[in-house]
Amino acid sequence: MNIAPSKPHVGPPANSPVLVTGATSQIGRFLTPLLSSLGYSVRAVSRRRVNDSASSIPNVEWVKADIGEANGLGEGRGGSLIHIAPLPLAPGIIGPAADLGVKRLVAFGSTSVFSKMDSPLKAEREAAKRLVEAEASVRDKCENLGVDWTIFRPTMIYGCGLDQNVTVIAKFIRRFGFFPLAGEGSGLRQPVHAHDLALACVEALDARASFNRAYNLSGGETITYRDMVGKIFTGLGKKPRLISIPLPLYRFAIRAAAVATPNGSLTVEMADRMNTDLCFDHADATRDFWFSPRCFTYQWM
Repeated sequence: MNIAPSKPHVGPPANSPVLVTGATSQIGRFLTPLLSSLGYSVRAVSRRRVNDSASSIPNVEWVKADIGEANGLGEGRGGSLIHIAPLPLAPGIIGPAADLGVKRLVAFGSTSVFSKMDSPLKAEREAAKRLVEAEASVRDKCENLGVDWTIFRPTMIYGCGLDQNVTVIAKFIRRFGFFPLAGEGSGLRQPVHAHDLALACVEALDARASFNRAYNLSGGETITYRDMVGKIFTGLGKKPRLISIPLPLYRFAIRAAAVATPNGSLTVEMADRMNTDLCFDHADATRDFWFSPRCFTYQWM
């Protein structure tokens, strides 16, 4: 696993403390060793048990806890908080974090705050609304408590097999040897690697230009949904076999399949989005803290 920064990073003060919530997430799996390698003293909080390799990372104290519970953040150490857990949880822990001496917050939302605001699905609209409300609450609480904040809104995240987009496509290809597209699959995408997002956290921590601002963080190239799937085939060592299905027929198939998966994991909107552009500019992030994401490639984890 490559955890080296993309450019020389000015190191933190000796043992500068950083609290990471959601530390076993896909971003956290790159972030904790990166912070350790740069000399930060890390308290990594997660509800999940960590594996042996993660628990042996130097300068990282692992805490198995629910951040929503009393004392879920542990004892006070000051420093910074990088919140990778869902953004709606952030407003509830900013006060306790400030009581522990935290003066800097980097938190993750999503570009779905824009792309799903007008979704035909009520659940997606409500999720986007919760993100909007969470962003506003984070800003208000931080400003009232003297905490400098930065909110990241990444596009489609991939990188260590935990996502529900790229990895789901790869699993389908491995099982069936082909992939069905709704129409041409012409919608534009900007997949962003979890490692690049971890680097963004580190670079933004001390970049004053990023204080009290929100940023869209997209991948290093813009490609069609079709081309993205083709690259996943290539990463799996397979020749691309994509089958274009007329959109009305694809919608019918999803409705039929959804009967067997009533948890809402299959929706007609999934088919429609294959031909919808989901693109966001990250130029502000490049200007303010050198964000330089890689082009999309895929490797089976």
